[in-house]
Amino acid sequence: VQLQASGGGLVQAGGSLRLSCAASGRTFGSYVMGWFRQAPGKEREFVAAISWSGGSTYYADSVKGRFTISRDNAKNTVYLQMNSLKPEDTAVYYCAAHRSLATTPSYEYWGQGTLVTVSS
Repeated sequence: VQLQASGGGLVQAGGSLRLSCAASGRTFGSYVMGWFRQAPGKEREFVAAISWSGGSTYYADSVKGRFTISRDNAKNTVYLQMNSLKPEDTAVYYCAAHRSLATTPSYEYWGQGTLVTVSS
């Protein structure tokens, strides 16, 4: 599976962005998809994940209620809608694919990352 993340950019605090992650391969629908982020000088951390069908979603406490993960298996794409952004959300965001749910960065496949910068 090859993953291509996009949609990052510069936004003011309180604003919104939607990240997209396009996947290649015919087995996209069999993978759990996740979003992680890594701020400068910090470890990569879990943000959100979604099950194969999209019926179950999981979020880090720091983004719960502000971010929404979704997927469109017909388009081989997973999204991360980010609302009420805060400066502490500034990071490189990565999408990832895994055979099972995990909240650690142990996913099998990774995209290249897209930078999100939130100004105060």
